Amino acid sequence: MAFTLQRPAPAAGPALRRAAAIVTARPSLLAAATILLVCLPTGEKDVTAAVHITAADLASLALVAVTALDLLRGRTRRLDCTAALLLGGIVLAAAAATLTSIDPAASVTGFVRLVQVFVLVPAAVVCALRDGRDQRIVLGSFVAAALVQGVVGAHQYLTRTGASYTGQPIRAVGTFGALDIMGMSTVVSFGLLAATALALGERGPGGDRRLRLAMTGAAAFLLFPLAVSFSRGSWIACAVAATVLLLRADARLAVRSAVLAAAAAVVLVGGLGLGASGVTDRLSSIGSVSAAPDQSVSDRYDLWTTAGRIWQDHPVTGAGPKAFQRLRDSHAPLRLSSGSDAADATIGFQREPLLSPHNMYFLVLSEQGLVGVVAYLALFLTLLTGCLRRPGGPALAALALLAWVSVDYLYADIGGTTTVLTSVVLGLAARSALPGPDSRGAYAE
Repeated sequence: MAFTLQRPAPAAGPALRRAAAIVTARPSLLAAATILLVCLPTGEKDVTAAVHITAADLASLALVAVTALDLLRGRTRRLDCTAALLLGGIVLAAAAATLTSIDPAASVTGFVRLVQVFVLVPAAVVCALRDGRDQRIVLGSFVAAALVQGVVGAHQYLTRTGASYTGQPIRAVGTFGALDIMGMSTVVSFGLLAATALALGERGPGGDRRLRLAMTGAAAFLLFPLAVSFSRGSWIACAVAATVLLLRADARLAVRSAVLAAAAAVVLVGGLGLGASGVTDRLSSIGSVSAAPDQSVSDRYDLWTTAGRIWQDHPVTGAGPKAFQRLRDSHAPLRLSSGSDAADATIGFQREPLLSPHNMYFLVLSEQGLVGVVAYLALFLTLLTGCLRRPGGPALAALALLAWVSVDYLYADIGGTTTVLTSVVLGLAARSALPGPDSRGAYAE
């Protein structure tokens, strides 16, 4: 009888140890993984569920764990005192709102989510960005994720396989589906701004010409999927953020870019007809949001009114995290719709309930009161002014991304798969605006 000896399979232990060593040496790779994993489809979601955990959330929590261990071992820089105070204010505001909530038990999940998005992950990103290379890794990941979503979104529009828009399956939603209608436009906007900032950073002597051309090409391509996302909020936020970015970099360049963008729009929309009717109609509707608002805008105004009424009943610390959806019906105007329409080839037709005011500032006001508003405004204004004072480079990108978030929060709030990207943006902005006395400059290699 013959026996055949098989060689044992190589142990996975050494490979895992090498991967752990790489991540420990450069934890910014986990921040990059958080961005890229947002692109993974999550399938159909129950939008009324209290908790949604995605692969990107798990990567962000791994980043928090790794940086916490590094802090305990003294291997990474500590948070700047100003950053610690600002983030601590967010925790205190959320804790006060939870303790005084109309339903403290139900508000606990909201408290955890707020701390994850606005405190833990941004603090971990600050600690993970040790030099300029780390910052470019994260910005490059924004561009890579945007290109993935942009290609999928452009394909959806051109092949009419997207979400429903005016009764036609032409709305680009990327891998997010019709139930997360803002997901693709958010990722594409971040990538477009990051690519533009990286291209601007390579101008002048010593710049990498190939990188500049690649980033310029990426930004130019991403304009199309952003346009056919038909997201007015993303368009406005991107226009404001790009203007801030270009004016901060070079005022004359901003004027030239505006002329080129207008010419490109005329060629693409007027000449080639790409997205012509939908984009034109959507643009014209922006000017009528006050005089003759459509149903979605009217609902949004009613939701803002609802948030204001809730705040009037709970002015100091708010009604508590997750309380808006519980109090909505008792404070909303009678004309408010029960939900918004969503449809694509995967989910068919659904009515998506309106569970938030679709305005982050009103959401904070209603659920965390004046205490919360002060804490969040202090964080955002400090980071914006800090980034404005810094020279070009990663601070330029952080300024643009944070400006986008600040404007977008006028029309949207936290929720959906892309929420964790806001955490990374806040971390980038804090690293640039508050480099700390021990960092040897925010952009040291």
